[in-house]
Amino acid sequence: MKNIILPIDFSDTTDILVEGAVDFAKEIAGKIYLIHVAPADIGFAIGDMGFQYFPEIEKSEISEELAELNEIEKRIKAKGVACEHLLKQGIAAEIILDYAKDKKANYIVMGSHGRSGIYDVFVGSLTKDITKKSPIPVLVVPCHN
Repeated sequence: MKNIILPIDFSDTTDILVEGAVDFAKEIAGKIYLIHVAPADIGFAIGDMGFQYFPEIEKSEISEELAELNEIEKRIKAKGVACEHLLKQGIAAEIILDYAKDKKANYIVMGSHGRSGIYDVFVGSLTKDITKKSPIPVLVVPCHN
């Protein structure tokens, strides 16, 4: 069985990306390892007193994201593809590449949406970063709405 890392960000193109990854997994008899990397500063806010940390905000956000990951995993399994998930906080590219190494991944599947710069508009800054640093093939799924 081939191992596929599928980073997701819960953007409006996540469903397109998941469908592309599921189709690919079926073609190569693959297992999908979903990963979402939340920012390390998710519970911080700037107020009148400067930076403040609100653990309840962080806990709530992480709980919601875990619930979303569970739902996506269920949808993938319902389509006949093996799947498991992980949520971590930190620097996305580093965590994704470490996860790929830990799972002995054969592929990383990324979306092509981006938000800044001409190249990033078509590919995505995280996708660009992963493709530059990854020692394994990166499949880029077009996710334009």
